[in-house]
Amino acid sequence: MSYLYLTVLFPLIGFILLAAGRNKLPENIAAIIGVGSVGLSALFALIAGISFVNNGSVAQVQYLWTWFSVGGFAPGMSLHLDGLSLLMMGMVTGVGFLIHIFASWYMHADEDFARFFSYFNLFVASMLLLVLGDNLALLFLGWEGVGLCSYLLIGYYYQKPENGFAAIKAFTVTRIGDVFLLIALFLLYQQFGTLHIGTIVANASQVLAGDHSLAIWTSLMLFLGAAGKSAQIPLQTWLADAMAGPTPVSALIHAATMVTAGIYLCCRMFAVLEMTPEVMMFISITGAVTLIVAGFAALVQTDIKRILAYSTMSQLGYMFMAVGAEAYQAGLFHMLSHAFFKALLFLSSGAVIMAYHHEQNIFKMGGLFKHNKFLFACFAIGGGALAAIPFLTIGFFSKDAILGAVWVQGQSIAVYDCLYWTGVAGAFLTSIYTFRLIWVVFFGQEKTPYHEIKGATYWAPLAVLAVLSTGLAYFLKAPVESILNAAKIPAFAVEEHLVHGMHSAEYTAVGIALVGLVVGVILFVFAYNAVKGFAQTSFGAGLVNICRNALGFDALYNIVFVKPYLLIAKILGRDPIDSLWLVLPAIVKSGHSFTSSRQTGSLREYASSMSLGVVVLLMILIVIQVVGK
Repeated sequence: MSYLYLTVLFPLIGFILLAAGRNKLPENIAAIIGVGSVGLSALFALIAGISFVNNGSVAQVQYLWTWFSVGGFAPGMSLHLDGLSLLMMGMVTGVGFLIHIFASWYMHADEDFARFFSYFNLFVASMLLLVLGDNLALLFLGWEGVGLCSYLLIGYYYQKPENGFAAIKAFTVTRIGDVFLLIALFLLYQQFGTLHIGTIVANASQVLAGDHSLAIWTSLMLFLGAAGKSAQIPLQTWLADAMAGPTPVSALIHAATMVTAGIYLCCRMFAVLEMTPEVMMFISITGAVTLIVAGFAALVQTDIKRILAYSTMSQLGYMFMAVGAEAYQAGLFHMLSHAFFKALLFLSSGAVIMAYHHEQNIFKMGGLFKHNKFLFACFAIGGGALAAIPFLTIGFFSKDAILGAVWVQGQSIAVYDCLYWTGVAGAFLTSIYTFRLIWVVFFGQEKTPYHEIKGATYWAPLAVLAVLSTGLAYFLKAPVESILNAAKIPAFAVEEHLVHGMHSAEYTAVGIALVGLVVGVILFVFAYNAVKGFAQTSFGAGLVNICRNALGFDALYNIVFVKPYLLIAKILGRDPIDSLWLVLPAIVKSGHSFTSSRQTGSLREYASSMSLGVVVLLMILIVIQVVGK
C-alpha cells in the first residue's frame, strides 16, 4: 500500500522527462522512458493489488498532503484503494502498458515521437489520479487532466486543419459535460459539507432523503457529467471525430480507459443515484438510445476506425443500461472485457492501416487473409467478443449478464422490458456490422498493395489482448466480483423464481446475435450486389446518408448551437459596446465643430446671436412661470 503513489508518480516523471527532452531525445531513449514509466506503474499497481488482497481487501487510504484549504474546505492529495479503484487501476496500467508497447512500433520514425509519449504518459497519470482520488475534487483534477490529454492527442497531427477542428470539438463537447459535473460537485458540497467520496456514499440515504427534487438535480448533473466523458446522447458527437488522433490513442483513450470514466463515476456514486429511481431509469433509457443510434451508424461507415468508434459508443450504452438497472458489477465486468477486446480491435486496425500504407477506407483494402492470418485471428477474436459469440469469447459472459439484469427489472417495470429488446436489437446490429468489417477487409477484393509488417512490439501486445478476449478470461469474473463485493458495490439481486427466465432472456439475446451473424453472411457474401443496388436507390441512399451521419445530430447542433454562436461572435468581434460609447465623443466633436464655425468675426452675427439667445431665455422663463401657476 505504501507504494501506491508510485503508480501515479512514474508516468508523471516520464511526462516531465519527455516534455523537457522533446526532439533532443533519441527515439530509443524516448521509447524506454515512455514505455518503461508505464511498465513500472503497472508493476507497482500489481504489488499494491497483491498487498490489498492479502490484507483482506480492506479499503485503505494513503494521505500525501493537503491540497489547499479555503474556508474549511481542505481536500487532501489522498489515494484511496478499494476493489473498484483496484479494478480501474489494473485496467489502466495493464492495458495501457500493452498499448504503449504497440505505440512504440506504430509511431516509429515519427518526428515528434517524444512529444507523443509525453502526452501518453500524462494521460496515464491523470487517469490514475481520477480513479484513485479519495475525494471528488481530486477526481475532478484527474478528470480535467484526461480531457486535456485527449485534446492534445486528437490534434496530434495538427498540420491538418480537420484534426485541429476534431480536437476542439472533443474539448468543447466534453467541457459541457464537465460543467454539469462541476454543478453536481457544488450541490453535493452544499448538502454534505464535504467532497469526500466515502462520506457522501455512507450518508447519501439520510442526507438526500429530505429534498427529493434537489436529489434529482444532483443525480442528473452527475450523470450528464458522466455522459459527456463517455459519449452518450446528447453529448456523443465528439467520439467518432476523435479518431483523427493516432490509432494507439484511439485504443487507450477512446476505447479502453477515458471513455469508461463516466461508468466509474456512476458506480462510485451509486448511493447518490439510487436515491432517484427516475434518474436511474433515465440513465438506462439514454444508454439504450445511444447503443441503437450508434449501431445504425456503424452499419454504414467506411472508415475502419469510425466503425470501431461507433461500436465503442454502443458498448458504453450497454454499460449505462447496467448502471440504470442497478447491475453495477455486470456493467463493470463488461467495462473490463470491453477494454480487452476493443483495445485488441483498435490496435489490430492500426496494424491493418500500416499494412495498407495508412489507408483507412475498408473498401480500399481487401484480401488481407491471404497475407496476414495473425491479424485475421486477432480481428476474429476481437470481433467475436464484440458480437458476444457464446462461450468462446469474453463478451458473451459480460454483455449478456447486462441484458439478463435488464430483463429482470422489466418484470416489474415495463420500461425496462422495452430496454431489454432494444439491447437485443443492438446485439443484432453489432453482429452485422462486425461481420461486414471483417469480411470486407480480409476477404474482399484487394484494392491496395499489402505492405509486410513485423516486430515483437507489434504482435506481442496483440497476442496478449487476444488471449484476454477469449472465453479463457472468464476466470477473471469471480475475482472481480469478489473485490467489488469488498468495495460494497452491490451485486444484482435476482429472485429465485426469475433465475430461469433471466437465463432464457440471455440465451435469447445470444440467439438473435447469432441470427445477426447469419444475416451479415447473407447480405455481404451472397447478396452483396443486391445490397449495393439498394444503396444506389434514392430511398436507400437517403437512409445510408442518415445513418452515416448518426441520425444528423451534428447537423442539428450546427444549426441550433454553432451557427448562432458564430453569429454572436461575429457581432461581438466588431466591438458594439465600444462603438456605442464612441457616440459621446462624436457628439462633443460635432458640438465643437458647430460652435467653432460660428466664430466668424462679424459684429452683426454676434449681435443677432445674442438677441436670439435673449429671446429664447425669455420664452423659457415665461413657460416656467405659466407651468408654475
